[in-house]
Amino acid sequence: MKKTFQLQIEGKNPARVLDATKHEIRQYMKRERRKTLPEGVDFWDFDCSFGTSVDNAQGVHVATLTALIDAVAQEGGKQFYLELLAKPGHRAPRQQVTEGDGDL
Repeated sequence: MKKTFQLQIEGKNPARVLDATKHEIRQYMKRERRKTLPEGVDFWDFDCSFGTSVDNAQGVHVATLTALIDAVAQEGGKQFYLELLAKPGHRAPRQQVTEGDGDL
């Protein structure tokens, strides 16, 4: 998904437009995660770029998207650009805690 979302649309409540935008992003992520995983892949990960325009978009973590969108809306921004691309992800093995290492 590479898209510029408008936050202020004439004749529409800005809070509802914001909620609809977040909903569209969540639905896209759910749809991508439902796709069949390739062999040897643990999960679908996402490359994410966010900015007020295409020119100033920077790489961000997916978990921070909602906070970034809210920040743009609170500043009175009229739009934001989001690039969200699915990629194969591999989980790193957890480190085993031995008896002497843990704090109890």
